[in-house]
Amino acid sequence: MSNKVNSTLVGLWFLVAEHLRIGSWDLIKGYTGGDNTSIEPRIAMQIVNEASICQNRVRKSNYIAHQGFELLNGLGFLVTDKQVHELLDEHTFSEVKSLQETLALIRLNRGHYKGGTIAIDPHRIISTTRRTMPMKKKQPSEPSRKMLQTFFALDTQSGQPIGFGIGSPGVNTTKTTIELLNMVNRIDKNALILADKEHFTNELVRHMKHDTKFDFLIPAISSDKIRKIERSLDFERQWAGYAIAETTFHFAGHKDNYRMLVQREGEMESQYNYRSFLSTSDKPATMLLSEKYGERWSIEDFFNFDGAMGFDRASTFNLNVRYGKMSMALIAQAATCQFRQHLPERYNRWNAIHLANAILNKIDGSISVKDDTIIVTCYNVPKEFNLHKHYQNLPEKLISEGIDPRVPWLYNFKLDFRFK
Repeated sequence: MSNKVNSTLVGLWFLVAEHLRIGSWDLIKGYTGGDNTSIEPRIAMQIVNEASICQNRVRKSNYIAHQGFELLNGLGFLVTDKQVHELLDEHTFSEVKSLQETLALIRLNRGHYKGGTIAIDPHRIISTTRRTMPMKKKQPSEPSRKMLQTFFALDTQSGQPIGFGIGSPGVNTTKTTIELLNMVNRIDKNALILADKEHFTNELVRHMKHDTKFDFLIPAISSDKIRKIERSLDFERQWAGYAIAETTFHFAGHKDNYRMLVQREGEMESQYNYRSFLSTSDKPATMLLSEKYGERWSIEDFFNFDGAMGFDRASTFNLNVRYGKMSMALIAQAATCQFRQHLPERYNRWNAIHLANAILNKIDGSISVKDDTIIVTCYNVPKEFNLHKHYQNLPEKLISEGIDPRVPWLYNFKLDFRFK
């Protein structure tokens, strides 16, 4: 840092302020077990910053080491694939779970979640692993491929993720989802849970009814039993081509009864299409089916919007490594979410790739040190981004928010920006 560094990555330094605001460094230290002088948290910070610019294996692009990327992580070099793998492999799911829960609570306190309705969704990620394993279809029309099975929870009002789990041969959908719901329980104990057909199991439904305060809405699998019930009901017409009926349902061999809601689409009997749901909510059926359940698709918007940060690819099936890497991506996603809050409306809906390409790794500038402050000078930043308003005189702004402006992974230097 004694010499001025020219870079096209100075936009990524804006996220340093957001990491200070959400306490990313303390989260990373807790996960790695390191302190402010350790290399392990800085390796993790590099993984976070790679996710922020939607890059996997930035470590292969050695030219970045000459453009300030390594300085951003408090290092003088880029760490290797082996160092990254060894770090993540040392830490278990319980440590990742603790990190995710703490991050979710921080995000709750910072207003990232609106609450009330939570979507849970099984998300299959195409993998390039060399392991011998069953292949599955992501879509019925697509060829079978190796997949990593993940399960995400997301606040449907804000579109922000709460956490995730990973399925494996030893951890089925029900077990993974129960662990995920335990995390959601710390965010909103009384939420309406919008689930997927894969969650239509007696064990999971019974758990939500007896062991949580959640209401739930779960689509039923179209079995012979379900189809027989659907065709025996009297429907109440809501509008042209849409009718709803209600009854009770119990799983074979079990006494618990659940509210069953059935929607029927089509005007003529030959055109009828049925879809059934189980629920414990006492909200009107029309509200649950025609309004609330539609909010579940916000989780698909999240995958389309921020998936490139690390939620759309998987190489190794080492669970410690996969949990760790995707959790670092959650931290990156939280920081970029806060960064978007400073952008005008027409820009804050850019997806992760567009944001990275337009701002985070495409702004020319220089990095230098003056006294106890790292000065990042940005050139030709469009004024309509309003970034000068939020990042110029940054130490004073952070102090006014009750945040220590010193950056611990940058050896307690402060950070400020200049715009030219």
